[in-house]
Amino acid sequence: MIPWLEADDPFPDVSQALCKDSEAPGLLAASEDFRPERILKAYKSGIFPWFSQDRVILWWFVDPRMVLPTDRLVVSRSLQKKVNQVQKSMATDKRWQIRFDSAFEAVIRNCAAPRKTDSGTWITDDFIENYLKLHEMGYAHSSELWFDDELMGGLYGISIGKMFYGESMFSKVSDASKIALVWMTHFLHHNGVRLIDCQQETPHLASLGGKTISGDEFSRHLLEAIHQPSITDWKPLPLTQNAD
Repeated sequence: MIPWLEADDPFPDVSQALCKDSEAPGLLAASEDFRPERILKAYKSGIFPWFSQDRVILWWFVDPRMVLPTDRLVVSRSLQKKVNQVQKSMATDKRWQIRFDSAFEAVIRNCAAPRKTDSGTWITDDFIENYLKLHEMGYAHSSELWFDDELMGGLYGISIGKMFYGESMFSKVSDASKIALVWMTHFLHHNGVRLIDCQQETPHLASLGGKTISGDEFSRHLLEAIHQPSITDWKPLPLTQNAD
């Protein structure tokens, strides 16, 4: 059994999350309360919402945790060619463009659309409504790849202090979300963000340079990162610009 949280109930300590040998490893609590304030409290503790049914929100803290060090992104040779193409176009004909936060709602709705291999989605209307509020509050951000003013792919996540929590990605053309990730990762690294929280371990994330760390190590990093000054100027940077 996991605790049910009323509106004013605090989250239980993350050490109470179900163990990895259970049917739902990492499951910590459930609630109907999904206000932005609740969501922000969750992220600050390393807790994230995932899967909901009949307005029930499940809250998770997985251990080990997959993270992507911003100085360790793996860019394959074929992806690098596409990144170079976009970079060149941005300086010349501008048909390809990287934008941040210019179409956050479109990004999250594309992420919510059913995939070819899965007809369902955990990004419900309730998720979208509250993450749009977080975007308006300055916490939720998107990285977007455009071609001839058409959105080709992107990703979105939550930024608190010097921590970025990656949420979801989508592509309409091959590698579009990865290209958006290249720019976002470079931007975050330049602005002092050391880790992107990837939540769940997957081979896809591992191929991009993701690695797993213990829940304790993740929590220690989080405690330091969320209390640092937040990023205020969300504009893509040239990839040749080095981190401070």
